[in-house]
Amino acid sequence: MKCKLGLLATLAFALLPGLALLPGHGLARDKGGIINVATIGEPPTLDPMASTADLVGMTTQHMFETLFTFDDKWNVIPLLAETMPTITDEGKTYDITLRAGVKFHDGSVMTSTDVVASIERWLATASRGKQVVAYIDKVTAQGDNAIRITLKKPYAPLLSLLAFNNSAAVIIPKSTIADPLTKFIGTGPYMLKERKPDQYIQLVRFDGYVSRTDAANGFGGARKAILDEIRFIPVPDANTRLEGAVSGQFDYTDSLAPESYDRLKGSKASDPVVLKPYGAPVFVMNTKQGIMTSKTLRHAVQVALNPQDMLLAAFGNPEFFAVDGALYPEGYAWHTKEGIARYGSGDPEAAAKLMKEAGYDGKPVRILTSRQYEFHYKMAQVAAEYLKAAGFKVDLQIYDWATLTTRRADPALWDIFITHGPFPPEPVLNGWMSDSYPGWWSTPEKTKAIEPFIAESDPAKRQKLFAEIQKTFYEDAPVFKVGDFNALSAKAKTLEGFHPSPWPYFWNVSSKK
Repeated sequence: MKCKLGLLATLAFALLPGLALLPGHGLARDKGGIINVATIGEPPTLDPMASTADLVGMTTQHMFETLFTFDDKWNVIPLLAETMPTITDEGKTYDITLRAGVKFHDGSVMTSTDVVASIERWLATASRGKQVVAYIDKVTAQGDNAIRITLKKPYAPLLSLLAFNNSAAVIIPKSTIADPLTKFIGTGPYMLKERKPDQYIQLVRFDGYVSRTDAANGFGGARKAILDEIRFIPVPDANTRLEGAVSGQFDYTDSLAPESYDRLKGSKASDPVVLKPYGAPVFVMNTKQGIMTSKTLRHAVQVALNPQDMLLAAFGNPEFFAVDGALYPEGYAWHTKEGIARYGSGDPEAAAKLMKEAGYDGKPVRILTSRQYEFHYKMAQVAAEYLKAAGFKVDLQIYDWATLTTRRADPALWDIFITHGPFPPEPVLNGWMSDSYPGWWSTPEKTKAIEPFIAESDPAKRQKLFAEIQKTFYEDAPVFKVGDFNALSAKAKTLEGFHPSPWPYFWNVSSKK
């Protein structure tokens, strides 16, 4: 039976439309080659500003670039900016010099006019931009190759927000700015050639790319476009992704189940890639509309759920997860135990008392999840049983990931959705820190905790202030953090120069195929 299932999965993979496989060549090249990257599905958009989905950032970071990015130690470093900014006026003025001669994919040269227009669009449309827009006085050009960002008051995480590839402040030609974006033209090492929804996104080398000259360092430094082409192929079924990795038909395969590890270890074509720790799965509650606007009911969910059982169902192997309520694990500067006494009781009887106190009227809790991330679905199944044991009615709704991210934007359609993300270097980069992120956590208590944190630049003082944010997070209960997990993916043995990352990138990468 095992062999038959494997064969069926391989056949299903072979029938994927639009997928071209290449003969092997055996030697890595300085330039050339095509790789196939299996993703969990179709990204909801190719506009990096318009989505916080990791799948969007993973794909579009090859096409679009930001003023700053992160090195391999998660420090902010310049990318399209020439150097780090000059910060004056007690942290309220940022003067940023731009790299000269950087070209867009349409052949035009990036100027301060494009940069100002791009940042203004980001402030107006992106959830990350909306986090900081109230602090911005103006963004102005200072000649052709410099801009100035003037703040109304200090905002310490500004550079981290400008560097992040998620709801990203990418720089695009002013002439292409539109809502929605219809022309996907950036400055990145690869440019869009063709997109066939549910088949592939085809990126090709941009021969006019102007790379930085400093050494490659994390997401920063020199970005060499060695490959001719990168094809991002949506493969929603995890078993199909696994079979493609084991057979060598995929050069990189994203998001595999922990039980796939031994298969990959024995594969002649691919190696397992484990990121430890990767991040946290979370249940985001709708605080804007519906039954989860009741903090007491959110507390009931918080009390009812058993993270140990949820993580065990999702990941199986304890080596791939940790039961931990802290928003950042030990070893991170932001680790604190403040507030986590509210985490992980798994007590349906105590939850039932809270439900009675809240006047729960029997309306179903609508939970959005997706099988494209199989661990989301497994956690949802366990969570549903614990919530039912407490007395909740549960409506578990399963969608493809692109549909889920569309539905979660409408507060009338859901009560809880399941997602995950890595531990970002700056806490403000967590989606729930933004008032406009689906879930819409926005309370006076949140503002009181966050305002001093974002105004403070001293790292030691910020660590103490983050403890107050975590305490408020658990008291308000806008999100249930399930725990920590390690992510498993696979790379072909023929892929060279690849460095694991929460958002895999393929510049500076070559192939021996």
